[in-house]
Amino acid sequence: MRTIKTPQGITLNYQDEGDKKSPVIILIMGLGAQMTVWPDSLYYGLVKKGFRVIRFDNRDTGLSTHLEHHTNPSLFKSWLSKRLPIRAKTPYLLDDMADDVLALMAALKIKKAHFVGASMGGMIAQLIAAQHKKKVLSLTTIMSSSSLPRLSAKSIGVFIKLAKLQPKNTSHDEAINYNIKLNQLIGSPAYPQTEGALRLHATQIVKRSYNPNGYKRQLVAMAASKNRQHLIRKIKTPTLVIHGSDDVVIPLNAGKKTAALIKKAKLRIVPGMGHNFAPELMPKMTKWLTKHIKKAQRKHLNKKRKKQQTNTLV
Repeated sequence: MRTIKTPQGITLNYQDEGDKKSPVIILIMGLGAQMTVWPDSLYYGLVKKGFRVIRFDNRDTGLSTHLEHHTNPSLFKSWLSKRLPIRAKTPYLLDDMADDVLALMAALKIKKAHFVGASMGGMIAQLIAAQHKKKVLSLTTIMSSSSLPRLSAKSIGVFIKLAKLQPKNTSHDEAINYNIKLNQLIGSPAYPQTEGALRLHATQIVKRSYNPNGYKRQLVAMAASKNRQHLIRKIKTPTLVIHGSDDVVIPLNAGKKTAALIKKAKLRIVPGMGHNFAPELMPKMTKWLTKHIKKAQRKHLNKKRKKQQTNTLV
């Protein structure tokens, strides 16, 4: 694992695999999740398909900078500040997290890349695709949204359950048990995982890093960030939207809305998939991503070739 330091002083821990001359894929993970939540089968599967693949810990997760010098922000005040003329202190916004990604690209001397974002990571990728078009060759959002989705009765029920399950102390055992129950609640109904598999994954995650306050700060960043829908309409890059039919965190309608906002975006609805990466789906997801990204890469190269021919004629 390696690290870079952004101009804002944020240290980002990252993994960079594959031929350095191959097309670059940058994977952006979601709320409170470390880069290792990207399944190895998907990560190395894409490397085997001929890509240079980079995954990293967002600020406040994993082995990247934990911004503990900030006091715990109030989610309610952040939500209220968007509706009333009051100010709420927010440690950072999704835009700042997007700047982290751009700083990572700059440090690794990557001019253009294919972006794949999961959940909150999809939101960050959308911001980059809308505001830094020349850096984005293709966009894929997985179980994500173009704005804070409206909560359904089912979603509210899930969040109430999660609130009740919150660890009462900061011990690793409590954190592991919470992680197991979380994934049982939000996982894919058609692809249930055994408690043993969930415990192994949770143990690896918690032992690597445990930062519950970072999760809260990221949640506030999502809540305090501006609505992106006007920006999303500006995205012209080839876009693939992948969403599970049984996602209880970000409902399927949010994925449909994102696909509708982006011109010529392709929507792939996955039956029985929830808000997680079911191991059984990873071979298919690797195939979908590979097809989408290779097509976008060919389009980019053809455009570049035509431009060079035009310049030669002139």
